[in-house]
Amino acid sequence: MNPFLEIVADQPTRELAADVLVLEQDQPCEALHVLLEGEVEVLRDGIRLAKTAEAGAVFGEMSMLLGGPWTASVRTMRASRFATIPDPRGFLAASPVASLHVAELLARRIDTLDRYLIDVKNQYEGHDHLGMVEDVPGSLMHRQPKSAAKS
Repeated sequence: MNPFLEIVADQPTRELAADVLVLEQDQPCEALHVLLEGEVEVLRDGIRLAKTAEAGAVFGEMSMLLGGPWTASVRTMRASRFATIPDPRGFLAASPVASLHVAELLARRIDTLDRYLIDVKNQYEGHDHLGMVEDVPGSLMHRQPKSAAKS
């Protein structure tokens, strides 16, 4: 069994039917949610960014880490079961395995975004309106947290 799934096994669980919001974009981050079984889609501004049925997928981690509201909505596509972690910062601080799992998920997302941006840039090379595409990877690399920027 996945070591991360073993760690979340003793957390409270929720079972939801198909077509139910697990998280709603722009709402306060109340907990971390881990997909145990089922399938969900991730929507931002009503546009599907992803769908997954992978046990161990984590939702709410960006908002928890950035200290803001949920950045996307998550909706069940079929009946699903989640582990719900009410104190996500404490949970991650107490578990190197959980922290590494979340870090790996975030790293995969950044890698996917980088690959996408490179593909867009290659497709539209020579078009003046893509200046922003060149700026995005640099801003991802050098963006400082608000607290670090004030120091």
